Amino acid sequence: MRSRPQVARWLLAIAALSVAAVAAALVSQHGFDMPPCPWCVLQRAIYLAIAAVCLIGAALAVPLARRTAGALALLLALSGAASALYQHLVAARSASCNLTFADKVMSTLGLDSILPWLFQVYASCADAAVSLLGVPYAYWSLALFAVLGLGAARVAFGRT
Repeated sequence: MRSRPQVARWLLAIAALSVAAVAAALVSQHGFDMPPCPWCVLQRAIYLAIAAVCLIGAALAVPLARRTAGALALLLALSGAASALYQHLVAARSASCNLTFADKVMSTLGLDSILPWLFQVYASCADAAVSLLGVPYAYWSLALFAVLGLGAARVAFGRT
């Protein structure tokens, strides 16, 4: 049986990995001139939502709240994985990804006008389809969403 502090550590680790993913994306964008597409910035928003949910869950000492945070983080990780797959398999192969689901979500949230350095779209999906060590960025993101989802599932469904 895991202790409550251990569950909080899992939630904090998931939050830290999520924030690290966004930091890596910002370094790629601002340090290596790799402008993001709509699906890239949607994934950033999902990573930050996962971090927020996990931080709130870690701050609450109630087991049900922590399980709920884990379940929400799992759902967000699944949506992030779906967006990464869609980005690579569909959006990156089209000439334009303008006015897609990702564009509509981001414009509805208004994050691009609140924090343009973080959420402004600067490239089409085809232009933003780049690789790191021979692996498409979208697959790196997919792998991280899978890791985050496994950790969140452990929190949500593990014995506390």
